[in-house]
Amino acid sequence: MLAKTMLGEPLLLGRTRDGTPFAIRDLCPHRGMPLHHGQFDGSEIACCYHGWKFAPDGHCTEIPSLLPDTDFDVSKIRVKSYPCREVQGNIWVFFAGERREAEDETLPEVPVLPGVGDSSPQADCSLSYPLDADHSAYTLMDPAHAAFVHTSWWWKKDVRKRREKRKEFEPAPLGWRQKRHPVPAANRIYRLFGKDVTTEIIYRLPGMRIEYVKGERHVAVSLLTITPIDDNETDVHQCFYSTVPWLSPFAPLLSRLIYRFLDQDRVVAQLHRQGLMYDPPLMLFEDVDAQAKWFFRLKREWLRADEENRPFNNPIEPQTLRWRS
Repeated sequence: MLAKTMLGEPLLLGRTRDGTPFAIRDLCPHRGMPLHHGQFDGSEIACCYHGWKFAPDGHCTEIPSLLPDTDFDVSKIRVKSYPCREVQGNIWVFFAGERREAEDETLPEVPVLPGVGDSSPQADCSLSYPLDADHSAYTLMDPAHAAFVHTSWWWKKDVRKRREKRKEFEPAPLGWRQKRHPVPAANRIYRLFGKDVTTEIIYRLPGMRIEYVKGERHVAVSLLTITPIDDNETDVHQCFYSTVPWLSPFAPLLSRLIYRFLDQDRVVAQLHRQGLMYDPPLMLFEDVDAQAKWFFRLKREWLRADEENRPFNNPIEPQTLRWRS
């Protein structure tokens, strides 16, 4: 069992005996004891306080203190459950909107990462950012901060060396796509994938960034997700897939590199929060901040479509953005 707070809700994640994942509210309805302190035998979770038992779907199966002749159907007691799916080694939890019940909804499709089949990540990392989900998203889609934040002795150590970037963008399902383009020829790491290596980057609601690198011999896919913990903290998770078989033994090193990259953003987020506490107006500037403005527009359209009970209409249009970094 794993306890996590997501969207302000205490969640208990686990697997049944046959490996099926489940997600329920991590609170016993009797006295509010977190259920993750109890025991799970693969079919029932027993609260550590009074022994109440619950099935993975959330319904109560036993109240030990009840007398045998008590006329009460314990299955009427339920812990809230959340639909979840496991896709390519990640577990996705669906939270219903305030006006709906998740059980009555057709669940949205979980994005399937291209080119890597049903494989699980070769490396992954999670970090908590001290910002709300919106500002965490801006941090991770900002194309101009890399030259100042993501520097080290072996990577972009001279912030003065900046060049013009020109990228083509187009709408994608629930977001937008930076169209496929050649990777920088000077970056030797891409030689692992063979000749004619290209990449595309997709951003989509509610908070996902997918980068797909494709070469003559191999592909690699990076998935980054943004999950609100509460109004002031966000969980950022990144995982890495590739078809390069001999990279698997280097998983600890890959995870460390991912951690280093995300931690640089986390440190900046801590500093940024000091200013955001005063709720200052934000100056989103021309092309370099266009993607942050798109994110706002997508969210507004999603909410309007939900309120008006109509299909979502992507407001993003194809365009070219230019900046220096």
